[in-house]
Amino acid sequence: MRASLKDVAARAGVSVRTVSNVVNGAASVSEKTRERVQRALDELGYRPNLAARSLRAGRTGLIGLVVPELHSPYFGELAGLVVEAAQRRSWTVIIDQTHGRADVERRLLEGTHAPIVDGLIISPWALGAEELTERAGATPMVLLGERDPGRLADHVAVDNVLAADEATRHLLEAGRRRIAAIGPQPGLRNGTAEQRLAGYRRALRRAGLDPDPALEVPVATLHRAAGARAMARLLDAGGPAPDAVFAFSDELALGVLLVARERGLQVPGDLAVVGFDDVEDGRYANPSLTTVSPDKAQIAERALQCLADRIYSPGSAVPPQRITVPHRLVARESTGHPRPRVEEAADRTDGRGPAS
Repeated sequence: MRASLKDVAARAGVSVRTVSNVVNGAASVSEKTRERVQRALDELGYRPNLAARSLRAGRTGLIGLVVPELHSPYFGELAGLVVEAAQRRSWTVIIDQTHGRADVERRLLEGTHAPIVDGLIISPWALGAEELTERAGATPMVLLGERDPGRLADHVAVDNVLAADEATRHLLEAGRRRIAAIGPQPGLRNGTAEQRLAGYRRALRRAGLDPDPALEVPVATLHRAAGARAMARLLDAGGPAPDAVFAFSDELALGVLLVARERGLQVPGDLAVVGFDDVEDGRYANPSLTTVSPDKAQIAERALQCLADRIYSPGSAVPPQRITVPHRLVARESTGHPRPRVEEAADRTDGRGPAS
C-alpha cells in the first residue's frame, strides 16, 4: 500500500503539516526536523502524487534552469547538482542553454517556459540589469553568477573579488612576482572576469606590485583553447616570461598547462598555475591543478530554497536576497603541493569530500 503523509508523520513523530512543508521544500522547518522527516520518507518509500498536488495548487512541479553552456564542466556539474537538489523536493528540472547570446537569454526570460514552469534559475551572461528588470514580477526567478540584479530577484553568487585575491595571494606567498592573469573579457557584460581581475589587482597592490597590462591577457571564451592561445601569446611576446598564472577558469588553466608542457616549462618549478571552479578534470590533470573551489552544491541548494520560498509564499513581502556562498582554495601540484590521494579526489567530485 502506498504510504501517505499521515503514515510519514506518525513515523517521524511530527504533524502532517510539517511533513507537507518538508515535501514542498518550505523554509519554516528546522534542519533537525527536516532530516528526521526525510528519513521517514525514505524508510516508507513515500512518493507524492505530483499530478494531484499540482492540480490542487495550480503548479506543475517543473523548474527551469538556464545556463550559458552545458558543455562547460562547471555548468555541467552545477546542473547535475541542481537536478539532485530538485529531486529531493520532487521537482523536475527543464534545462536550457544560451551560449551567452542576448537574444536567447531575452527569449527565455520573456516566457518560452513561463506557461509550464513554477520558477526559473538563470545565469545571464549577456543581458544588462535594465533588461533583467523588465522580467521582474513574473514567474519566481533566481539569478546565479556575478550580474548584480539590485533588488530585482534573489541572487546566489560567490565573492569573486575575494576569491581572486586569495588565489593571487597564494602565488605571491610562494615567491612568485610576475603573475599573469588570463581571462579578462572586456566584451562580456556578466561581471565575472571583471571581478576576478579586480581581486587579482588588489592582491598585487597589497604586495607592493603594480599590475602590468602586459601580463593581463584577454580571452574571448573561458575554454581550454583560449587558455592555450593566451599562454602562447605571453611566451611569444618577447619580454620576461611570467613565473605564475592565475587563470579565471579551470578550463583556461588546462590550456595553460598544455602550452607550458609543449614549451618545456616545468610546473610548478618554472611556472605556478592556479585555476578557478574546481572541476573534475583539474583534479586528474598532470600536474593536478590548484584552484578556487566554489561550493557548487550550496549554490544549487540555496537557489532552489529561494525558489521554494517564492513559490509556496506568493506575494511575500520578504525582499529579494543576495546570498554569497563559501569558496575555498584547493592547493595541489601546480603550485607545489602534493597530489591528493585518488579516493579523496573522487570524493570531491560530488562536493562531499574533505577540504585540501
